[in-house]
Amino acid sequence: MRVAIDWLVLLPVLAPALGALLVLVVDAIAPRLRAAHLAVALASLGAGAATAVRGVAGGDTVRSLCLEAPEGACLYAVAPTSGMLQTVALAAAAVVVLMLLGDTLAGGSVRTAADEPLRGGPAVAAALVLAATAGATGVVGAQDLGTWLVTLELATLPVIALVALAARPRAVHGALTLLVTSVLSFALLVLGVALWVIATSSSTFAGAGVRDAWGSAESRLVLVAAVLVLLAGLGFKLSLVPFHAWTPVTYAGAAVPVTLALATVSKVAALGALVTVVRSLASVVQEPSPVAVVAALGLVALTSMLLGAVVALRQVDPVRLLAWSAVGQAGWVVLPLAAVSVSATDAAAGYLAAYVIATTVALVVVHLAHGPVAAGAPEGPRELSHTGGLLRTHPLLGGLLALALVSLAGLPPGLVGLVAKVVALDAVVAGGLWPLAVVAVVGAVLGVAVYLRWVAILLGAGRAVRPLQRMPGSRFGLLLAGAALVVTSVVPALVLL
Repeated sequence: MRVAIDWLVLLPVLAPALGALLVLVVDAIAPRLRAAHLAVALASLGAGAATAVRGVAGGDTVRSLCLEAPEGACLYAVAPTSGMLQTVALAAAAVVVLMLLGDTLAGGSVRTAADEPLRGGPAVAAALVLAATAGATGVVGAQDLGTWLVTLELATLPVIALVALAARPRAVHGALTLLVTSVLSFALLVLGVALWVIATSSSTFAGAGVRDAWGSAESRLVLVAAVLVLLAGLGFKLSLVPFHAWTPVTYAGAAVPVTLALATVSKVAALGALVTVVRSLASVVQEPSPVAVVAALGLVALTSMLLGAVVALRQVDPVRLLAWSAVGQAGWVVLPLAAVSVSATDAAAGYLAAYVIATTVALVVVHLAHGPVAAGAPEGPRELSHTGGLLRTHPLLGGLLALALVSLAGLPPGLVGLVAKVVALDAVVAGGLWPLAVVAVVGAVLGVAVYLRWVAILLGAGRAVRPLQRMPGSRFGLLLAGAALVVTSVVPALVLL
């Protein structure tokens, strides 16, 4: 059987994957040439992002790996919204690479191993980030169950290694916690995939198999069960309650650049996987939507946003606060999916993009404020009070962090966060799910308290931040992420397609 392959369409996946291999080859030839590792990693991510943006601008679904008739199915398909998620993942990965590799560059010279944030050196760190990014961009477009499952795990396993490479007790504990969680998640995902195959008699998410399964009462029950089990498996990766316990432990234990990868690249992979499932179900669902799926999505969404906000109010460590923020924001990401419609998946993807941009800015500023920590070295205390007065002492850093926080809260001038919340609620209301929208508004009010508490600290008095001259990579990453946050706050339609 012949397969039609459009290699350009696959470039957002192939570029970071090939970049990971090339980084290792460069390291074997010139292990001390750190600038080359950074250049190769950024070039591969840039090539993938340029292709993904081209697909978004085109406005049409692009396909590859298409089979001949009679099957006629395409095993890789990326709609404009999915292409936007790929772009966000690739851009976030570029910031992570800049933080991991760029901060140890100074005037072209090579720094000592004592400055390394991770064991293994720059090539290993870059290769792991690129591999995880390839998984995230791949699962967004995967239409067959095998590729979907493999690329989803590819987006997770390298990040576990990155967490452990910080070589501190808290990092090892966080890596083990994430590993155990990932094993359980994988088991649920395999079970869900098996139920999907039983219900549809197909190894893809698209096609007549889902339609036939929905038309049979017996197969429909199995199909709904498959969706619920897949939701549970993906709930771990999205940090949804009650699958969230690993999040604060791992976020706080990892090096901050790795925490950023967890909060961005891994979240894009998980939502991309869930969007594929919901879109497939939405293509055949007729009113009313399956009650079990709506109830499950609505319950985990509301519980996550409420619990995340309440616990975040008690945090003094900024990274742990952002970890609980991730739990709450995951609820907002999943909330529109309860409507089980294609427009709802677009709202969820747009919300995640807004969250990723704002969280990237917040974590980079936290990293700059507290300084890098070498692998294996003990960490000093990290508190919100360390950013006290940042708006006065470092207006650029403080201003960008404040903008990120009000965006996460959904307040002006962070319009991208505000519009994202409105779009998410609109999808729920359009689906007739008014009770979910009412409770979500309560969650939004609690979220405002979380983020404005931090903004108040930025305006107050506190300790001065550390000098920033030894962190050029993070500063450049902040410039990129900050520009994206400002531009999307002015034109939210860039991510809310």
